[in-house]
Amino acid sequence: MKYFHLIWAELMRRKTRTALTLLSIVAAFLLFGLLDGVRESFDQAGNSANGAKRLQTGSRLSFIQPLPMSLNDRIAQVQGVKQVSYANWFGGAYQDPHNQIFSFAVASNYLDLYPEIQVDKAQRKAFDETRTGVLVGAQLMQRFGWKVGQKLPLQSTIFPNSDGSKNWNFDIVGTIAAADKKTGGWYDQMVLLHWKYFDDSNPYNRGQVGWYITEVGDVNQADRVAKAIDAISANSDHESKTQTEAASAANWMKQMADIGLIVGSIMGAVFFTLVLLTGNTMAQAVRERTSELAVLKTIGFPDRNVLMLVLAESVLLLLIGGVIGVALARLMGPIVSAGSRGAINIPPISGHSWALALGLMVAIGLVVGALPAIRAMRLNIVDALAGR
Repeated sequence: MKYFHLIWAELMRRKTRTALTLLSIVAAFLLFGLLDGVRESFDQAGNSANGAKRLQTGSRLSFIQPLPMSLNDRIAQVQGVKQVSYANWFGGAYQDPHNQIFSFAVASNYLDLYPEIQVDKAQRKAFDETRTGVLVGAQLMQRFGWKVGQKLPLQSTIFPNSDGSKNWNFDIVGTIAAADKKTGGWYDQMVLLHWKYFDDSNPYNRGQVGWYITEVGDVNQADRVAKAIDAISANSDHESKTQTEAASAANWMKQMADIGLIVGSIMGAVFFTLVLLTGNTMAQAVRERTSELAVLKTIGFPDRNVLMLVLAESVLLLLIGGVIGVALARLMGPIVSAGSRGAINIPPISGHSWALALGLMVAIGLVVGALPAIRAMRLNIVDALAGR
């Protein structure tokens, strides 16, 4: 620490260059913090106390392949199964096909398996009694200015209705909301409609379901129950794959996009660019003060101390910019979550993420400072003072 004033003075030698380099480091670690939060958000999908009791059964071939309704009663008879429900992806869009909404056709007991979804009792009763009724997420209601009692026209990007068009009309009978906004905020973005109405009005579905949801009585028996469910349709033309809710959510994401690979690729490109940028900055900074380093050696600074001064300068530069970037990511996380309207809930920067970020700062600092530091350590005093 006794040489800190020397390190700080060298960092401030070219204030504009240092400021621009710091901005680049801040941007890189801001992106790191946000993307790491996005990855964690997807990893946490389905991870909840209630979710641990639920299994999802879909087609082994593909998540878009439907399963026959005949499996419902057979799954319910499996030992350890408490209750069974089912759902279909509806593929709804409002006003514009690109304005897609999470919309599902669900069985009458679907909400019984999801206590984390809050519904007013009177509105639940109205939903059960209204064939064309839908329950709409609270944030969706607010976003589009919808009200309970009004008609809701939706387009299905997948299924036509009985008149051959893809225009469907529903009645908003109530709202749904997530009991815990941190883990289930996307429930506020959903539209739930009756599977029976969907099936009767759709000439292509014909009594098939997208996936089954099973509540088990004992979480410790979940693996056994899952194997028993899949054994029902083994060697048939509709073989199933039963997983925990968290594993199923992760599988869905991977079939659409490998979030971990995408995040890793982006961060790899960002940090590779950062290494080149900061490495060039440090090389130029050391080259500009060759004579000053020679003076330090002349007055008795050992080669090792010169090496450590340059490395410390490089690491300090990365630490300042990196800590600011991660701190900004911590502040911007809730803003990004709010902007996604609950679709992505970025968690606070965890201790593990902070440790990883600090490790990256020190590692990058050492990497980019290594070559300039070694050159400074090997500097010949006579040649340096002579300007050679």
